[in-house]
Amino acid sequence: MEPRRGRCVRQTRETRITAELNLDGQGEYRVKTGIGFLDHMIESLARHSRCDITVEAEGDLHVDAHHTAEDVAICLGRALHEALGDRAGLYRMGHAIVPLDEALALVALDLSGRGVAVLDTPFRAAMLGGLPTDMIPHFLQSLALEARLSLHAKILAGDNDHHRAEALFKALARALDQATRIDPRLAGAVPSTKGVL
Repeated sequence: MEPRRGRCVRQTRETRITAELNLDGQGEYRVKTGIGFLDHMIESLARHSRCDITVEAEGDLHVDAHHTAEDVAICLGRALHEALGDRAGLYRMGHAIVPLDEALALVALDLSGRGVAVLDTPFRAAMLGGLPTDMIPHFLQSLALEARLSLHAKILAGDNDHHRAEALFKALARALDQATRIDPRLAGAVPSTKGVL
């Protein structure tokens, strides 16, 4: 089987982003967005999904983190979509409940070919490092839309916002790891009664 890889380059007046993703990696990463906490979350996503992820981003951080975080999510989603190809042979669905100390997060996803995000991800603080916490659900929504996957994510418990966010990204990673695996019983067939995703 050929490596399942995707790449996206996005350049606007606000950002310049390059994202590369290898579904059949070992969880290696090289991430430079200029937003330390976002780097940390993407690194967790790579490590726990076993996807290799490279992101290089330059954005108008003198304005705020919004454009950079959003465009990184768009690029990662498009790279994931490309890497998935026709989605033949996949387990397709995955879920995970992940603890991080006192925090607990749930993610379920379906590589359905339809982008939707249903999110219940409240945070108490306005910022985590240089990342506004309202960008976390926006990042997940943008990723889901561009990757064309159905994403349900919920923070179930936790007092510390850093722990809550990290548990969320680790749950996303573990669910993605499950869903992107090849099911040998399908013998390369598309996992849908429609015959296409």
